[in-house]
Amino acid sequence: MSQSLVDDEAEAALGLARPVEAGSPAEPGRRADAPQVLRFLLRRPGLLLSAAVLVLVVLASFRPDLFASQDPLKGVPSQNFRGPSGSHWFGTDELGRDVFSRVVHGAQLSLKATLIAVLVAFVVGGLLGVVAGFVGRWVDDVLMRFVDVLLSIPALFLSLALVTALGYGTVKVAVAVGVASVASFARVARAEVLRIRQAVFVEASRSCGARWYSVLGRHVLPNAAGPVIVLATLDFGASILAVSALSFLGYGAPPPAPEWGTLISDGRNYLANAWWLTALPGLAIAATVLATNRVARALDGEWSRQR
Repeated sequence: MSQSLVDDEAEAALGLARPVEAGSPAEPGRRADAPQVLRFLLRRPGLLLSAAVLVLVVLASFRPDLFASQDPLKGVPSQNFRGPSGSHWFGTDELGRDVFSRVVHGAQLSLKATLIAVLVAFVVGGLLGVVAGFVGRWVDDVLMRFVDVLLSIPALFLSLALVTALGYGTVKVAVAVGVASVASFARVARAEVLRIRQAVFVEASRSCGARWYSVLGRHVLPNAAGPVIVLATLDFGASILAVSALSFLGYGAPPPAPEWGTLISDGRNYLANAWWLTALPGLAIAATVLATNRVARALDGEWSRQR
């Protein structure tokens, strides 16, 4: 008898069923249809605006030419320090480069680093949490003490130490930020695995002789992944701030790469006569972070309560 039949017969014999993901065929009443999603968004204009901001930022990171036609690296010295206008929405910098074009093209570098950071934290932290929660015993103690050490160090200080050891560059900054966020992912993943591991349907599967990898793959991981994914969405905004902070300090891509943190750092020397060089790139970062947090909050609780 195959392993899947053992699991299915165990659940059927005890009158139990694994939690089914929303939208699966076993729960047609919980399937998310288009009118329901539309009503959910229309009742929350802030969420709709946040989603639109994120869509625009993602499009700018993949297709910057859709929003800015000017070269972000080419300047016109005769047009330096021009204020925001119809021809230059965010003004120009000290070399006559269009700041809006630099912000749009800088989204590609900043989001690339942010995605790498979140991916590193999600994979490494999730793996540590799953192993600690599922194996338990001394493995759990050793891994959690390592996580406690990471939690005891402020994330920005840890990122600075790592990027100093690794060297400068966008990818190295992203790895440093991701490693600094591993501890929070490990904690959440471990807590969810411990909760699911003690569930009745998991005990029923084990009592019928299911292999550990079958229990882990069919029951524990699918049901524990939700909160970790929501945490990844929340951490996306924090990673944007961390990557921008390290770029501001000069650890990111070398000039003239238009990373968001580098743009703010370059403009701080001209605050007296060209406020837009710092304020408008900073506004772009703030809008992206706030939009990400608003969408994450909706995914965390509002959508499930609505359904």
